[in-house]
Amino acid sequence: MIETLTAWTVAWSLHPLAPWALFLIALAESSFFPIPPDIVLIPMALSNASSAFFYAGICTLGSVLGATIGFIIGAKGGRPLIKKFFKEEQLSKVEKLFQDYGGWAVGMAAFTPIPFKVFTLSAGAFRAKFRPFLISSTLGRGARFFMISLLIFLWGEQAKGWIQENFAVLSIILALLLIISVIIFRRFQRL
Repeated sequence: MIETLTAWTVAWSLHPLAPWALFLIALAESSFFPIPPDIVLIPMALSNASSAFFYAGICTLGSVLGATIGFIIGAKGGRPLIKKFFKEEQLSKVEKLFQDYGGWAVGMAAFTPIPFKVFTLSAGAFRAKFRPFLISSTLGRGARFFMISLLIFLWGEQAKGWIQENFAVLSIILALLLIISVIIFRRFQRL
């Protein structure tokens, strides 16, 4: 089923309504859809590298709006809702991150291979503050999608293979940068 869904999603990248499809897939992935929008963003950016940043913006906007919807769903449904969809082990780890970092925890998942919807739904269920949630979602998702677009803009088709091979390393580097940024921001906020 996932392979069929993936093929359907990639097929949208070549459709004349591809920007709308990208927006809707990014929106849905942040709250319930299992396929990341990258698989539409990458072929779209490759087919038109001069529009890669425009596509990254569409993807970021859709993803952040979807994250907001996920937050609201999590807030309304609470922990019983997210227990239906995710393993208790996953939820315990995510809850610990929210206890330690609040809404900023979402930023760590925003550009990693971790399913973003786990964090968006959990943020609402665990009553994270909305403002840090929204800021970290925007920064994290924007960093992810604009990084992909930048690599494609600079190196075209060569970037596709490199992104696939090194995505975990890039995610770790971006996660560390985000954590450092949050720590610095929190320190300055206390001054």
